Amino acid sequence: MIHCGKRHICAIVACILIFGSILICSWKAPQLQNITRKIFPQAKTVIPSGHLCRGKPAQNVITPLKDNRTFIISPYFDDREGKVTRVIGIVHHEDVKELYCWFCCQPHGEIKVASAEIDVHSDRFGFPYGAADIVCLEPKNCDPTHVSIHQSPRGNIDQLLRFEIKNRKAEPFSVDFTVCISAMFGNYNNVLQFIQSMEMYKILGVQKVVIYKNNCSQMMEKVLRFYLEEGTVEIIPWPINSHLKVSSKWRFMQDETHIGYYGQITALNDCIYRNMQRSKFVVLNDADEIILPLKHPDWKTMMSSLQEQNPETGIFLFENHIFPETISTPVFNIPSWNAVPGINILQHVHREPDRKEVFNPKKMIVDPRKVIQTSVHSVLRAYGSSVNVPMDVALVYHCRVPLQSKLPRESLIRDTTLWRYNSSLIMSVNKVLHETVL
Repeated sequence: MIHCGKRHICAIVACILIFGSILICSWKAPQLQNITRKIFPQAKTVIPSGHLCRGKPAQNVITPLKDNRTFIISPYFDDREGKVTRVIGIVHHEDVKELYCWFCCQPHGEIKVASAEIDVHSDRFGFPYGAADIVCLEPKNCDPTHVSIHQSPRGNIDQLLRFEIKNRKAEPFSVDFTVCISAMFGNYNNVLQFIQSMEMYKILGVQKVVIYKNNCSQMMEKVLRFYLEEGTVEIIPWPINSHLKVSSKWRFMQDETHIGYYGQITALNDCIYRNMQRSKFVVLNDADEIILPLKHPDWKTMMSSLQEQNPETGIFLFENHIFPETISTPVFNIPSWNAVPGINILQHVHREPDRKEVFNPKKMIVDPRKVIQTSVHSVLRAYGSSVNVPMDVALVYHCRVPLQSKLPRESLIRDTTLWRYNSSLIMSVNKVLHETVL
C-alpha cells in the first residue's frame, strides 16, 4: 500500500510540473515574440490578407522626408540593367549618406527592405542640393507595386509615405514626340511667344508638352487651361521654393541658396522617366526655344533620316542660336497680337554669329530608353552614343535677350527659316488667342 501510494504521489507531482510548464510557456511566448521583434525589427513583416500596402499614399510631386535633406519626386521601374527601382529625387550632397527602400511585394503584400545607392548627379554646379538617383535592387521573388523611402532599415511602415512605382508595365508608345519644359517660374507672362512655340511644336509633330510649373500670370493660366483641355499639355506642379531656397541662376553664387534654376535638372530627369514608355522621343528645351529643321518639313522625317544615318545613337544634340528680341522686322506686324504680352517670334529673324571662344550650348531630342541621367545641354549617362546634328540639318531657334548686345544689325545673320511655317502658324495662333485671351 505504501509503495502504491508513493507512485500515486509521483504521478500527481508530475502532472503539476507539466501543467506549470504549460502555464509558464504560454506566458513567456508573447514575451519572447516581443524580444524577437526588438532584436530583429528589420525582419520581414507580412501585411494582413486583403491589404496591398500600409502607409499613407504620397500626394505631392515633391515630398520631403523627415530629415528635410531628402526630397522624393517619383520612383520608376528600370530593368535595363537588372530589376531596380530608380527613385528620382533631390538630396543634400553631403548630409544624406544612407537610405533604404521598403518594398511592398506582390502578390502577398510582404514588406522587404533593401539598401539604396545614392547617386548625386555630377552637374550640381556648386549648389548644396542636387538631382539624385536613389537606386534599389528589387528583392528576389518580389514584384513591388509601391515603395517607401526611409533613413533606416528599421521602423514602423505605417508611419512612412508610400509611392507608386511607375513604368512597371511595358506599353506601346502613345505619342511620337513629347517636349519637356522646366521650369515655368517668375510669374511667367510671355504669353504670345509661348503660344507661338506651342503651335510650332504641333506643326513639327509634337503630341504632348509636359510643363513643370512653379508659377505664372493669370493670363498664362488661361492659356495653359486651354491646352490642358485640348489634351496637348500636361502640368506637373513644381512648388520647389516651398521646400528649398531656389536660385534663378544655374551656378551657385555663394548666396545661401540651395538649388539652381528652380531644380531644372531634377525636373528634366523626371520627365525622361515619366515618358520613357509612352513617347518614342523626348525633346528637352525651354519654352522660348524651337528646334527648326532646315532639310526636312517636320521632326518625324528629320529623326527618321538621322536615325538611319546613326543607327546606334539615342541622343541628338542641336546647336542653340540666339535671335535677339531687340532686333525686329516690321514684317508680320499683326495688330491684334500687339495687345498680348510677349514676343512675336515672326518679327525676329536675325541671329547672332558664333563666337569661336564661347561654347555654343545645345538642346536635345533623345530616345528616353537610352538615357540614364541627363543634364540641360547633354546627357550624363546613357546607352549608346550621342551625335551633334549639323547646323545645315537643324538649329535651335532661341529668341531672347541678346548675348552680343553691342553688335550692329548688319553684323547679324538674317535667317528666315521660321517664315516657311508663317501661314499655318498665324492661323493656329489666332485660333488660340481668340479662344483664350482676346
